[in-house]
Amino acid sequence: MSATTTTSAAITTATAHAATTNASVKSLIAGGLIAAGVAAAATAAVAAAGEAAGISLAVNGTPIPLSGFAVLTAIFSGMGLVLALVLARMARRPRAAFVRTTFVLTALSLVPDVLADASAATKMLLMLTHLVAAAIVIPAIARRLTLS
Repeated sequence: MSATTTTSAAITTATAHAATTNASVKSLIAGGLIAAGVAAAATAAVAAAGEAAGISLAVNGTPIPLSGFAVLTAIFSGMGLVLALVLARMARRPRAAFVRTTFVLTALSLVPDVLADASAATKMLLMLTHLVAAAIVIPAIARRLTLS
């Protein structure tokens, strides 16, 4: 009888853990997608404000459309969400690993902007859009990852 009770308790605990994990994954995905949408809109708005202020959005002589800011932000935010999902399953400290990794990736994302064939103001605007997106997406995803 105690073996049955122990087995039943173990199954209940495993089921509760699976439900909590499933809810955590759903929360991570939902929060990440919302953050990606907000960041996409924000980067397009920052680019539009820069353009309205007279900053060119041309790189190598070709203007970047405002929609390009939103689309690329959404794509790379989605990649960040996939990274978070992988780290949630594999890392011992997924939040810390995610934050460290995304800070490095954000810094690396600025390199092409610095090297771009564009005016200094355009380069600064491009870098600002990267930082705006990171400031929105990284905390939104990180707070949904476990500490340990």
